[in-house]
Amino acid sequence: MTANALLLAALLPVVDDLARELPEHERYRRLLSALRALIPCDAVALLRLDGAHLIPLAVEGLVPDTLGRRFRVDQHPRLSALLEQRGPLRFPVDCGLPDPYDGLIEGPREPLEIHDCMGCALRIDDRPWGLVTLDALEATRFKPHELESLEAFARLAAATVKAAERLRTLARRAEDEHRLAEHYREVAAQSDTPEMIGQSSVYRRLLGEIDVVAASELTVLITGETGTGKELVAQAIHVRSPRARRPLVSVNCAALPETLVESELFGHVRGAFSGAVADRRGRFELADGGTLFLDEVGELPPGVQAKLLRVLQSGQLQRVGSDREHRVDVRILAATNRDLAEEVRAGRFRADLYHRLSVYPLRVPPLRERGRDVLLMAGHFLEQNRSRLRVRSLRLTAAAQAALLAHDWPGNVRELEHLIGRASLKARARSNERLRIVSIELQDLDQPAVPPVTGPIASAAAPDTSLDLRRGVDDFQRQQIRIALERSQGNRAAAARALGIDRANLHRLERRLGLPEAAPPKAQRETRREAAGHARNAGPGSLKPV
Repeated sequence: MTANALLLAALLPVVDDLARELPEHERYRRLLSALRALIPCDAVALLRLDGAHLIPLAVEGLVPDTLGRRFRVDQHPRLSALLEQRGPLRFPVDCGLPDPYDGLIEGPREPLEIHDCMGCALRIDDRPWGLVTLDALEATRFKPHELESLEAFARLAAATVKAAERLRTLARRAEDEHRLAEHYREVAAQSDTPEMIGQSSVYRRLLGEIDVVAASELTVLITGETGTGKELVAQAIHVRSPRARRPLVSVNCAALPETLVESELFGHVRGAFSGAVADRRGRFELADGGTLFLDEVGELPPGVQAKLLRVLQSGQLQRVGSDREHRVDVRILAATNRDLAEEVRAGRFRADLYHRLSVYPLRVPPLRERGRDVLLMAGHFLEQNRSRLRVRSLRLTAAAQAALLAHDWPGNVRELEHLIGRASLKARARSNERLRIVSIELQDLDQPAVPPVTGPIASAAAPDTSLDLRRGVDDFQRQQIRIALERSQGNRAAAARALGIDRANLHRLERRLGLPEAAPPKAQRETRREAAGHARNAGPGSLKPV
């Protein structure tokens, strides 16, 4: 087949996809698959330029945590050179510039450096939108004529990206006549709000709920365990709301001394108490027109709870020591890791305030329910530590990845962040100074953070060098299913949620992998045996409906 015929065969499916309604991630995945068919390589990636960072949208041939990484353009000279180039660029084999994907290609047992790479900037309306990159472990894998194929493909890829963005914009406009989505993108580009990372079904549901409630003025009560990112959810709600151009004021209710809580929230006048040498506005007045985030709201003392309720009901407050009332227009977002309903029953929290705060309850799922999201976030933290430690590449070994997936994460995302930071430092100190790729081994993950897997799960997790790829994947799936079932105490629905799949798919997967099917509960089995005994002892005419 000629080069032109190969190019046409690769481009036609991409052209066909332009007319199809596809999820964005699926559209990009198919785009990369077509590119890989046109120009065979070990890894390919599509990255979007977002300010000073390049964000991976889709990858093939790279480890899963790549999607969680954020590559600073000024720290990766190859990516910077690709953005500045008007056309495709192939780097010389002896190029001394570090490759951002060193050690991240899937497959080899030992991390190998990339020996041949090329890429092309994607431009929309003559402005750089992002990059498509191709990498190979073989030093002379790419041929000169493939640069022309890449340039032609890059133009079509840019058209695909532009079409996908237009479809997304139209969908958002249809859902929101006030174009809140466009407003969010404009504000988000100017803000330093941390990014929310995750692809699991439970996390996508959370993001969907955030989009739904953000456009309203409802008070939101954000619940979840410590370290799940409740403040990040509050920031996302504010940024997506009509109040995004106004301030978001945060206050940690647990960190305020009881004697100063009222002054912090509502302000005070000069002479109201010892040390009040001037008038001072409280957090409510500072947030006027915007959003007030009350973190750990369950820690508020009873007296302040009553005054907070009054402000929520009337929008009026009084500074400490003043008879004058101030009216404020504030949206309240509150967060707690306590069970406020139980606190109400125990008499420690006002029932009327609880109902005022929980107009729209929003639960942030713990990390153990988010399946493989842990690897995406690990990649995000790995890239941060790679920059801090000034190493060329920082990666997780397969054993370390399995350990992260098997851990319960009582401290959730905060625990993961600290664990990756410690492990990165240990791996860097242990590694040879001449090594360009630093690998985090199982030994670098301290014992309290990642306890060993015991019992039948350990035997499934044990490496078997004789397994082929398919059998290895099957064994890994069996291990993850056993872990999820053990944690959920045999509850298939909960196990499926933790794995990020639906229950029907879990059932089919168990059957394919030869795992034992769920046994009926003991009481249910006894009831069935008892009913069967009655049926055997009864005559044909004595059967009655129960």
